[in-house]
Amino acid sequence: MIKMNDLSKVFGDKEVLKNVSMEFSKGNVYGIVGENGAGKTTLFRCIAGLESYSGEIISDFTPLKNHLGLLLTDPFFFTMITGREYIRLLCNARGKTNLDIDSKNIFDLPLHQYASTYSTGMKKKLAITAILLQENEYFILDEPFNGVDIQSNIILTEIILKLKELNKIVIISSHIFSTLSETCDEIHLLRKGEQIKSVQKSGFKNLEQEMKEMTIGNRIDKLELK
Repeated sequence: MIKMNDLSKVFGDKEVLKNVSMEFSKGNVYGIVGENGAGKTTLFRCIAGLESYSGEIISDFTPLKNHLGLLLTDPFFFTMITGREYIRLLCNARGKTNLDIDSKNIFDLPLHQYASTYSTGMKKKLAITAILLQENEYFILDEPFNGVDIQSNIILTEIILKLKELNKIVIISSHIFSTLSETCDEIHLLRKGEQIKSVQKSGFKNLEQEMKEMTIGNRIDKLELK
């Protein structure tokens, strides 16, 4: 379980998160949606212990960050580290040693190459592989489908569903609503740092339509396309 009570975050005079309260339970997948700047990434960084905040975050494990696999939108890699060394580094941090990394290279990555030479999609797949092999209890995936090829997106979807089956907590942000509809049990909508609503699976279609109307409005008409 991860529970947030009145979570707020301020950068200077800008309040990025405003009294956000959510609860995540084992064996469920949660989507966090909202336009750019809504506070999604800041929320994830607070949960992961990368940002200070006001309010409360509690979980079944303490410290939470030691049981959390965090995929950032743009994962960081040291300049002179190979894909294989990166996976080993992250696994060693969780006490996972003597792994047969090559047999678990499901995305067929060139593990002997420096990770800094990878494409955007390859870097994301490397980071995902590493946090999966850490055997975490919680997973936060910030835009996991962006920049990744269609075949790998299919694999990612199945991985998320497998984590759900294994009774993990998975929290995802994505601008691709269809991927959330396929994987999530509940979706939380953020707008300008505020939690607007939480929607169960039966209400996903209505939420998608509402978001389209909110986003598009009469913008297309203004173009006067001919």
